[in-house]
Amino acid sequence: MTLRIRRAAPEDGETIAGLVRALARYERLEHEARATPDDFARALAAPGGPRALLADWAGQPCGIALYFFNFSTFLGRPGLYLEDLFVTEDLRGRGVGKALLVELARIARDHSCGRMEWSVLDWNAPSIAFYKSLGAAPMDEWTVYRLDRPALEKLAEG
Repeated sequence: MTLRIRRAAPEDGETIAGLVRALARYERLEHEARATPDDFARALAAPGGPRALLADWAGQPCGIALYFFNFSTFLGRPGLYLEDLFVTEDLRGRGVGKALLVELARIARDHSCGRMEWSVLDWNAPSIAFYKSLGAAPMDEWTVYRLDRPALEKLAEG
């Protein structure tokens, strides 16, 4: 196995955009994937912005974990929120996803995070089984809400 996990840099914008487009296809959400390589480069360069880990297999990009830090008012500690985790289809089942999550757990531990959280589509049974095998528990009593851009604009106008 020639797997390498590394922190992404702004120069990785093109690679990140390609992996995110592949994730969007897998999740049947390609019509919503509008981010450009420049968007990712700017975001990764911004202080306090998101961070990403890239997985390379034999020198080829094969996975991504994009995350950011949040804060738990109940715990009084930071948390790590995993926005997206994706491994290319040809390398699933070879430990790439687990290696990315292990590195994220180390980062969370090193930042004194009280927890690590993420969302998963309810139809994604393989991912749900994988996460449960690692000890993750679903938060069934919580419902995610979102304001998309038009609703956000309307609310901002009062």
